[in-house]
Amino acid sequence: MAEDVFADRVAKVRQRFMSTLEARIDETSAALPHLGAGAPPAAAAAAVAEAYRRMHAIVGVGRTVGFADTGHAAREVEDVLRSPYQAGRGLTGDEISLLKNSLQALRAVAARELGSFRSLPQ
Repeated sequence: MAEDVFADRVAKVRQRFMSTLEARIDETSAALPHLGAGAPPAAAAAAVAEAYRRMHAIVGVGRTVGFADTGHAAREVEDVLRSPYQAGRGLTGDEISLLKNSLQALRAVAARELGSFRSLPQ
């Protein structure tokens, strides 16, 4: 009985995670122009902090609900954002390039894992 309740809760969290995953990645991609030198420093730092929190949530929840590869790919994005986030600054040009590449990899991994989960019987 307790296992069923736990499994039901995990399934609900997984479903919520799946329903917001692509939007979180899209929001982070859309924020790229606001993360670097082209934005006012305080606004860039705030945008970096928001992007970091978004990725941190994917890292933690993804692995917990069966999206291990997505969680790992999100960790790569989070790693790019960590130093600027901790320093309260925007991203450098090199960091923007790394972030774009990491987000592209995350998007591909997430799409694959989402497809795998969506194809399972409910």
